[in-house]
Amino acid sequence: MKTLKKNNISKSSTLRKRILTALILLPLALIAIFELPLIPFAIFTAIVMSIGAWEWGPFIGFCNKRRRILLMVALIGSMFGFAHISGLISQGQINLYQPQVQSALWLSLVWWGLALLLVVSYPKSSRYWRGLRWIKGLFGLFTLLPAWLAINIIRSNQYELDVQAGAWLLLYVFALVWAADIGAYFAGKAFGKNKLMPNVSPGKTLEGFAGGVVASTTLIFLALQTSLFVGHNGLEMVLISLAVVFSSVLGDLLESMLKRQAGIKDSGTILPGHGGVLDRIDSLTAALPVFACLYFYLV
Repeated sequence: MKTLKKNNISKSSTLRKRILTALILLPLALIAIFELPLIPFAIFTAIVMSIGAWEWGPFIGFCNKRRRILLMVALIGSMFGFAHISGLISQGQINLYQPQVQSALWLSLVWWGLALLLVVSYPKSSRYWRGLRWIKGLFGLFTLLPAWLAINIIRSNQYELDVQAGAWLLLYVFALVWAADIGAYFAGKAFGKNKLMPNVSPGKTLEGFAGGVVASTTLIFLALQTSLFVGHNGLEMVLISLAVVFSSVLGDLLESMLKRQAGIKDSGTILPGHGGVLDRIDSLTAALPVFACLYFYLV
């Protein structure tokens, strides 16, 4: 009885921390999205992704600070290289039709297709990568670099015509992921019985997944009633949005798989009640490049 009471108190305390941290992070995210010009926004998102690279270190087995810093430097160098060749430095925004940018985003979809196979077949798939640090390092680069490219491409959408157009589009992608996450949390708590992928993430259930889809589908319907997608085919936007939702789940599962393989609970401790930065952006790392590719290159 005492143990049960302690567990309930611990869960209640964690929930309070999560809510408080979310109440702080949400305004900061909105300010960054709507108030920062493109280059400061690119720098801000590069800092966030660099923290993600630091937290990726334990997935590889890097407990040494020097190695984790080298991982950050590799990502920062890659982001700077794309900032240069894409026109961000010289023209003030990323040219989404620049060949290297397009190739990087399409290759990121190939990576997420491979990630899906790795997650679905885990733990059998781990035999091919668990002992190879350089492969797990590439996993991090393939995850974080395209996400940085995508978030800045979405933010710069139609910037010359309306500086806030891309901000609203980016907020929509964020909201899709948040809705799926919140819907999955509450549906899983209320109805969760059947495990989604017990070998990867024992806490996730099919009922929670369904709740996330319902919540995000409701958001999609509401967004289609606004001016956000005027001139776009409604069915196409529904399909793209659902692809984003499904990919966000994959992003979450990929991090869960890597944490499980490394034997760690959270990617970090920087966010009370939430863990690390990667624990908050894992869903977005997949959702952002998927949305950017489908929205800008296919619609």
